[in-house]
Amino acid sequence: MTELSIKALSGVPIIKAGDNLNQIIDDALQQNAVALQTGDVLVISSKIVSKAEGRFVDLNTVQPDERAREVAESTGKDPRIVALVLAESTGISRQARGVLVTQHRLGFISANAGIDQSNVKDAPDWVLLLPEDPDASASAIRDHIRRALGVQVGVVISDSHGRPFRMGNIGVAIGTAGLPSLVDLRGQKDLFGRELAISLQGYGDLIASAAHLVCGEGDEGLPLVLVRGLSYPPTEHSTARDLNRPPEKDLYR
Repeated sequence: MTELSIKALSGVPIIKAGDNLNQIIDDALQQNAVALQTGDVLVISSKIVSKAEGRFVDLNTVQPDERAREVAESTGKDPRIVALVLAESTGISRQARGVLVTQHRLGFISANAGIDQSNVKDAPDWVLLLPEDPDASASAIRDHIRRALGVQVGVVISDSHGRPFRMGNIGVAIGTAGLPSLVDLRGQKDLFGRELAISLQGYGDLIASAAHLVCGEGDEGLPLVLVRGLSYPPTEHSTARDLNRPPEKDLYR
C-alpha cells in the first residue's frame, strides 16, 4: 500500500516584489530538513508567486471606466476593484448584488478574477492579482529544482476557488508542471470488469485540495506544501489549462 504524506513547510518569510522565489524555496527545504525526491510534488500558493512577481496594485492608481462603474453599481463593489476584475477577465459569468463571477483570462471561472486583498499588505488599498502565467511559473520552479538538486518533481501552483453548487472553498491548480493535471481513466475497468466510459480525474485539483488541508487560508503563513507518495507519470506537456472545461462542453450555458 502506498503511503501518502502531506507536509507544510514552515519558516517562509513575507514575500515582497522581486524576491527570489527559487532561493526562498531552497531555504525552506533546508530549514525543514527536507531532501526532495524524484516523484515528490511541491504545492505553492499562488499568492507568494504573485507577490514575488510584483502583481500588487494600489487601488488609488486605478481609474474605472464607464463599464466598470456600471458593474460596480449593480454589484455594490468598489469600482476600482471591478475595473481590475474586468481587465483580468474575458467575460462576466454572473453578476448580482455582492457577486461578480468572471471567466478569467487564464480560462477558468472564478469570483472577482481571483483578485485578493487578504494577506497582501498592511494597507487597505492594495490588492494582488493572480500570477501572469502560472503554468510558466510552475515550469520555471521545476526547472530550477531539476538543475539545483537533480531530482524530477511535480509543481502545482494553487489557489482557492468557490463552486457554483457547493458551499465552501477548495484548492485548485492554476499552474502545473511535471505531472498530469488531468488523468483520463476512460477504458480502464471497474471492480466488476465494466469499462469506464466518462471518468476524467482532475489530478492537479485533487493535489491542490489535499495541500490546502494543511496550508490554511488565514494567518498560518504556510504557502509551501510537500506531497510525497503519489504515483504519476512525469510529463513535459500537461498544464493547468487542461483542467478548463471547453465552452462547447459547458452544461450550464
